[in-house]
Amino acid sequence: MQTHQIYINGKFIDSTSNDTIDIINPSTEEVIAKIKDGTAEDVHKAVDAAKQAQISWEQKPAIERGKIVRKLGEKIEANRKEFIDLLQEEQGKDYDLASGEVDLAIDYFEYMSEWARRMEGEIVPSDRPNENIFMFKKPIGVVGGIVPWNFPVFILARKVATALVTGCSIVLKPSQKTPNTAAKFTKLLDEMDEVPAGVYNFITGTGGKLGNALASHPNVDMISMTGSIDAGTKVMEAAAQSITKVNLELGGKAPAIVTENADIDLAVESIKTSRLANNGQACTNAERIYVQESIADTFIEKLKEAFENTSIADPRESESADMGPLISQDRLEEVENMVREAVSAGGEIVTGGNRPSMDKGYFLEPTIIKNVKQDSKIIQEEIFGPVIPVMTFKTLNEAIEYGNDTEYGLSSSVYTDDLHEAMRVVNELKFGETYVNRENFEAVQGYHAGIRKSGLGGTDGKHGVEDFLITQTVYMQYKK
Repeated sequence: MQTHQIYINGKFIDSTSNDTIDIINPSTEEVIAKIKDGTAEDVHKAVDAAKQAQISWEQKPAIERGKIVRKLGEKIEANRKEFIDLLQEEQGKDYDLASGEVDLAIDYFEYMSEWARRMEGEIVPSDRPNENIFMFKKPIGVVGGIVPWNFPVFILARKVATALVTGCSIVLKPSQKTPNTAAKFTKLLDEMDEVPAGVYNFITGTGGKLGNALASHPNVDMISMTGSIDAGTKVMEAAAQSITKVNLELGGKAPAIVTENADIDLAVESIKTSRLANNGQACTNAERIYVQESIADTFIEKLKEAFENTSIADPRESESADMGPLISQDRLEEVENMVREAVSAGGEIVTGGNRPSMDKGYFLEPTIIKNVKQDSKIIQEEIFGPVIPVMTFKTLNEAIEYGNDTEYGLSSSVYTDDLHEAMRVVNELKFGETYVNRENFEAVQGYHAGIRKSGLGGTDGKHGVEDFLITQTVYMQYKK
């Protein structure tokens, strides 16, 4: 069985640790690979290599960096099937979502490569005679990229492509649950002579150990981390030691507001997609529904039918499966506990709530719960599984108030054919993203970023590029 090596300064080497972590296929519960549980010494070596390499990488013309970023995407495309297979095996995605994630990663490398000629500074007027004020955009430096387990290919692309095209070097740490796709990417990058040694480095291990060591390292200039609020809090605390910039995409608790003017069938289909995508394990997943009382019974009955018409299987065994497993046994048990607590507090299961009859794997039926209260745990805390609570509202004021009643602020959605209702919700909901009459999933040219405890900054589009840049202001006086 393969134990992945780490990759530092252009070479695959052994970690300084002898301890290993098993990588589990969540559909079969089988060990499929191992990684080394790396050390702070591994982090130091990787950051030192990245620091040395970044200087010359920044000086390379941006268009040359862009060509290399595009070629990395082409490398993934040439190995598309293997990435899909690895992703389904280590993470449990259904085929459509796995292939879609790989294709989105390819698209992301292509899209970011085009920013090579678009990183622009400014010239502003001076208050003094014979002077110009120039604002140059420069790479922030060494980036620590921490990738989660739920979208290990696409979020790798987000961090690597953006860092490289802007002239940053990167130390990448994948999740200890899903490192196989990142290891494959690293092998493809190693085949490219165009990438100087040290510009990209790959380390493995637990987030608590390596993430904190990376975030607190004095030679890391920015930490770009996607994960939970708890993990993000620890990263911020560690980064504060060196006043290191943090770029965080954390959890979500997306409300889906369905008014009496909605196309109910569209709302049902979109919310089903938004809740069950990635087996309910996405920060943008619809996490709670607020439906207007006048249509609540019809909506809930249609959503129940849609949830029950969901095929569950090992996605590698059935290409037509709509849903696969949760990532781990502890994640499955945590979601089940939230369902039990909701029922104990008076909630009623409309459908689901049980493990399907399967021999192996961390599977859970798609679940709808009604008669829950706004202050209940299942409404207030992120579920991260195929479970959605439903509440009703009388007026749009109530729906907006309920929607904003959360410590999160990433995604949200509204379903209505009334333009006035849609604009009110868009203007009054306090979230980084609001989707109107469509499923929750961002575009590479947008800006995927949250507010409140959902994070700081983003990595998509123009504004994502800017997060990896600093501004140097130059006051240029001249003789006349």
